[in-house]
Amino acid sequence: MMREDIAIDTMPICGAIEALPTVTLQVVGSGSNPEKLWDHLVRTHHYLGYQRLLGHRLKYLAFMEERPVAALSFSAPALKLRVRDKYIGWSPEQREKYLDRIVGNSRFLIFPWVKIKNLASHVLGGALARISRDWQERFGKHLWLVETFVDPARFKGTSYRAANWKFIGQTFGSGKAGKGYVYHGAIKEVYIYELEQGFREKIGCEKKTYRLFHRPSPSIKKVEALHMILRHAGWNPDIVPWMNLTERDIEKIAEELVQFHGQFQKCFGRKEQRRLGLAYISGLLSNKEAKSIGPIALEFLDEKSVRPLQQFMKSHRWDHEAMQRSHQALLADSISSPDGMITVDSSEFAKKGKESVGVARQYCGALGKVDNCQSGVFVGYSSKKGYGLLSGRLYMPESWFSKEQEERRKFNLVPEEIVFQTKPEIAGDIIDKIDKTNLFPAKWIGCDATFGSDWEFLEALPEGKYYFAGIRSNVQVFLRKPAVALPAYQGRGCRPSKKQIIKGKAQTVGEIARSKRRSCGQRWFLLKGLKALFWRTSPVSESIRPARDCHRSLLSGLF
Repeated sequence: MMREDIAIDTMPICGAIEALPTVTLQVVGSGSNPEKLWDHLVRTHHYLGYQRLLGHRLKYLAFMEERPVAALSFSAPALKLRVRDKYIGWSPEQREKYLDRIVGNSRFLIFPWVKIKNLASHVLGGALARISRDWQERFGKHLWLVETFVDPARFKGTSYRAANWKFIGQTFGSGKAGKGYVYHGAIKEVYIYELEQGFREKIGCEKKTYRLFHRPSPSIKKVEALHMILRHAGWNPDIVPWMNLTERDIEKIAEELVQFHGQFQKCFGRKEQRRLGLAYISGLLSNKEAKSIGPIALEFLDEKSVRPLQQFMKSHRWDHEAMQRSHQALLADSISSPDGMITVDSSEFAKKGKESVGVARQYCGALGKVDNCQSGVFVGYSSKKGYGLLSGRLYMPESWFSKEQEERRKFNLVPEEIVFQTKPEIAGDIIDKIDKTNLFPAKWIGCDATFGSDWEFLEALPEGKYYFAGIRSNVQVFLRKPAVALPAYQGRGCRPSKKQIIKGKAQTVGEIARSKRRSCGQRWFLLKGLKALFWRTSPVSESIRPARDCHRSLLSGLF
């Protein structure tokens, strides 16, 4: 018998599934001790917790010998689900008649002390092999389909795909509230598993064509309303008094901002994303002190838009690479020149919190000392025509990739394929990609000592490029090539075999006057641009920013 306090052995279970005891699946009876165990484990370890399931339901516990390793539940499906209903192709009347032939996989949890590759798909496969029979025995209904929802902000759905579930699209991001539905912005991916291949024939329907990522568009009025807000948002003629800006000038600037942002419409999946993106970039460009998502949403949208804007930055699907390519192409038209120079630098901003992605105690240039901060690597371009930022990437200290930080990385949605790279390695990757676009001709690459002191970085720069690199002030150099030779033999001991300096004196670079090349000034433009970027994107009142959110914020700041 299980003790009332539900004692559980949490010693780690690791290894290959083939080398471990067989996994068995047990139906959990209502009111039994195993159900108390199931309820406790799911309530404690599942990110959604557990509330009593209504209607018909089945719970399963997966065991290795006597130790529980996973928990699942199946219960009533969603009453209305756009992508599922289009996938099936049934009418509202047919849905009402046959909805009880669908069951929802409402919970699935591998316990945190279990680290076994492929266990999740193995357990799912075992459950699918028996759910139809168990459901028939308990409730007298033959099932045709199983559905489930995956939060893309937390999971990739890999286990479901491996168990042959089919991804059919995404939810709109709304939930049941009373008699209606309320938009909350928490979009979920929908997966289907067909238990009965010919179920449509039994329903009397045909599968309809649909788009996986289709969304009902908000009314055009919402977008137009934002345009009107931008014309008057934060208008302060005293910010740049020498320009004598009128209110009509501000309206024109707002219209140009809308037109500029419109050039990136293809990168978004729907109009609502365009509206949220326009609001966010407007907030970055505004004179408001707080640049975090909440204040921006309240300033340019409304209180109901805070959550959607957070989800837009965190988990909505939009094409980062296409957006960056469009930005670079537009910038190349304006500033590309044969006399151009590629510039690279790192920049930091202080953070009070410790959970935002990449935060660590490291040198913070903004403070001039080691402190808690985030750091990024940025590559820019300058020429006689102007200057601008081309690309940037968040730097993640090596400590973030330790085994102890695995949960922290998952919480911040750090992609599994990302590995530790030094700042020079990140810069080298970005420069190589930019050079391959052929959009920004440059003979020179400029950088400070962070990069200039890394000889591997300098040696790996694209062929045909010269570098103008800062180095540490204590590095010793020769202004002229020194004379070297074998010392004269003194008649005793072994003859000298190593050449020595016989003429010339080494000096530290700190003792040498700085060069007055024009290239020195071009790097200043990058620093000026970085200052403006971080003034716009610094998350003043936000304590935590996940990886994708931070990347998107930096990408938006490049504009």
